[in-house]
Amino acid sequence: MPGVERVQTMRDPVLIEVLKNRFQAIVDEMGFVILKTGYTVFVKETGDFGAALVSPQGEVFAVPLAIGVASMVGRPMQDTIAFVGEPEEGDVFIANDPETTKGLSTHLNDLFVWKPVFHEGRVVCYALTFIHASDVGGRVPGSIAPSSREIFEEGLILPPTRLVHRGEHQREVVEILKANSRVPEQNWGDIRALVAAVNVAEERVRNLIRKYGSETFERGVEAVLDYAEVQARTLIEQIPDGDYTFADYMEGAVGDDEPILIKLTLRVRGSNLVLDFTGTDPQVQSAFNLPSHSQRGHWCLVRGLVDYFRSTIRDITHNSGLVRPVEVVAPRGSLLNPYPPAAVGVRAATILRVYDVTMAALAQAVSDRIPAAGSGQASILLVTVPGLRGGQTRMSVVQPLVGGSGARPFKDGVDGADTASGYLRNVPAEAIENEIPILIRQYGLRPDSGGPGAYRGGTGIALEFEVLSPKAIVTARGLERYRFAPWGLFSGWPGATGRTTLNPGTPGERDLGRLDVLELQRGDVLRLETQGGGGYGLPSTRDLVRVLSDFRRGLVSIEQARSAYGVVITNGEIDQGQTERLRDALARRAGPVEIFGVGDARKAYEARWPEALRRAVQEALAQYSGLAQEVVSRVVRQKIEAVWARDGSLALEEVDALVRAVMVELGFVAEGVS
Repeated sequence: MPGVERVQTMRDPVLIEVLKNRFQAIVDEMGFVILKTGYTVFVKETGDFGAALVSPQGEVFAVPLAIGVASMVGRPMQDTIAFVGEPEEGDVFIANDPETTKGLSTHLNDLFVWKPVFHEGRVVCYALTFIHASDVGGRVPGSIAPSSREIFEEGLILPPTRLVHRGEHQREVVEILKANSRVPEQNWGDIRALVAAVNVAEERVRNLIRKYGSETFERGVEAVLDYAEVQARTLIEQIPDGDYTFADYMEGAVGDDEPILIKLTLRVRGSNLVLDFTGTDPQVQSAFNLPSHSQRGHWCLVRGLVDYFRSTIRDITHNSGLVRPVEVVAPRGSLLNPYPPAAVGVRAATILRVYDVTMAALAQAVSDRIPAAGSGQASILLVTVPGLRGGQTRMSVVQPLVGGSGARPFKDGVDGADTASGYLRNVPAEAIENEIPILIRQYGLRPDSGGPGAYRGGTGIALEFEVLSPKAIVTARGLERYRFAPWGLFSGWPGATGRTTLNPGTPGERDLGRLDVLELQRGDVLRLETQGGGGYGLPSTRDLVRVLSDFRRGLVSIEQARSAYGVVITNGEIDQGQTERLRDALARRAGPVEIFGVGDARKAYEARWPEALRRAVQEALAQYSGLAQEVVSRVVRQKIEAVWARDGSLALEEVDALVRAVMVELGFVAEGVS
């Protein structure tokens, strides 16, 4: 097995374990430095930051396990290292550009700061950190809007640049960073926290080398990476060989009714695994593109696998060795590997859907270990208000808007928290109200939102707030699952979809659907309700005591108890006779086990746009470049809809000619656009 021989060259397993834990202590301390010295709510409360130690070859060999984000494993740093050339002792670098970092950063709000750690004139590792900056310029407060069409609309683009040279801050770079933010001092405060963290890491690594020697340190880095690889390959070998395919949809830009398909074929062969995203839709003219550069084991595309590995071996060695066996195929010009200058700000929503399709593929291979779909959303709700003095802007995250997790094969889902984004922490209402003039009127669980099943999906949340400022601008990037519900497993029902309401319970109540940029006035109330996770197993087989408990806790209504679970509740107690009769009737009507309960809306869409037709359109577009595809595909689909409306049908063999006609109509040559 690859990696075994290298692990065996460092013969002392005790020393490997000691070094692994010393590395762990360093990155944990880095994380706490960022948490305690960061300026913005998004860092010090929500926890959207990361830390890592990285090998000279660009592999992450240690990350925090209980602080910051859970997505540092698989961060590709090798191209960034090559871009800056030979560093000097005392240098600190900063970047946020997805193109020049080749997928280290994947949208502009992620500011990466790193420092090479030297020993006797050689780089022995890198200390790497990042924060999600609250604002890096761009067309909207917070920099990210789903409707952005190019990355230039999303803020300052910073290729790898020296922030500190030989221990001295580069004043020009600092001023550029400040000049391109609506909250310059807060952003600079967060960046200083990152610099403090990499400086602490440098000192701790040097202490470690003084204790054990540079040779032992460097061999230890390789040993812990190799050991993680061995553990991952052992787990992959337990998955039956085969090809496992699933597809799911992004709902895309606000006002656009055309879903975006993400298709995965998971190929398992021995201890090797391929994530093949061939068949995924072309890149789009909105901010959902994900610039993975098809990097092997890229963190955006392997999150589901890494979570599966960690859930199977709870104390697994957690570093980029876990993704060495994982090859990624993301065709250039597709949603998951776009050509620049694609907008990428809302790529987090796309990451979550990739997570879902990975879980669904695994569910076909190891069905007794995989939960139903979680809420599939981790939208960041941001409110911006005018300051009282000097034209200042006040801006803050209100909450990360997540929903419930999917039900498990042996247990209910988690209420109000999703597996894929569980590292994002709630912000206390008092902290929010102290930052910006809003009043939190409600923040709690959403009844009847968890997908019914023998095990119930986790419930979503309901957040309602009132604006106390004369004006407020609200952005909520990445609101998804408003149309296609989180799927259930093995006859489990899907969870509830999301909902956004302006001024609920008043004559001016309005259903807003998914938001892009919303302007509110003093006294306006906004209510957001997130999705529930999918259920697992037939709802009418759920334990009666669990149904009654859910009712008493306000998670399931009398109506849902009856219609979904076949449980009749009268005066707060179960009516045993009526329940038995109702459950008998439901059992007689139950059809065969449905592996994926995707819901009526998705079934209706796929009846109109079956896989064969989508594939024919993709194949016809494939001969043209991605830049042409994103323009042409929308027009082609509109014309297909028009043909249906007129003639009622379209033969698959007519698709290629239709695409060619659109290319001519739009002025593209047959060879595509260079």
